[in-house]
Amino acid sequence: MSILGRFLRIRQQQSQHTGDTETAELTIETMRRSHLEAVMQIEHTAYPQPWTIGVFQDELAMQARGSRHYLVAKLGGRLVGYGGMIYMDGAAHITNVAVDMAMRRRGIATELMLDLAWEARRAGMASLTLEVRESNVSAQSLYGRFGFAPVGVRAKYYENRDDAIVMWCTDIQGEEFERRLQRIEAERGADS
Repeated sequence: MSILGRFLRIRQQQSQHTGDTETAELTIETMRRSHLEAVMQIEHTAYPQPWTIGVFQDELAMQARGSRHYLVAKLGGRLVGYGGMIYMDGAAHITNVAVDMAMRRRGIATELMLDLAWEARRAGMASLTLEVRESNVSAQSLYGRFGFAPVGVRAKYYENRDDAIVMWCTDIQGEEFERRLQRIEAERGADS
């Protein structure tokens, strides 16, 4: 399944400020330099020690050479999240998944993870890996839905000396993982 050609469903989004329901189209597309201003706004609110714009520019240059893959999520044309991964030694290492604070709990991170997972399969990777803050239980739960399991701890990994849980998802080329992704896609309405 090509993520570049994939059209994501129209979703009902609940406005936090007015309680009104608005219909907006959620789309996932490849990150480009033109997205970086909006990406940096989210980056600065999502992480205590954010990446610099130079890091993202370097990552996008490596994406052009095929060793990285970065995506953005847009809701009604507005950039509301992003994610990325590095390809190395048959594994795709997810570097970041971040969603605008006001847009969380709407399934956007799930959509980003779905597209990253499908892309890792398309690229022929055997497994997915990532680190997640030990205190970030909601992210751990999301990754668990995708089949990630904790395999270790990186002590004092983060800037504030928080530990990171190392999580792996193996055999992503297998039928079981494909069925898992299809099940998550089918359950989309339940996590909105």
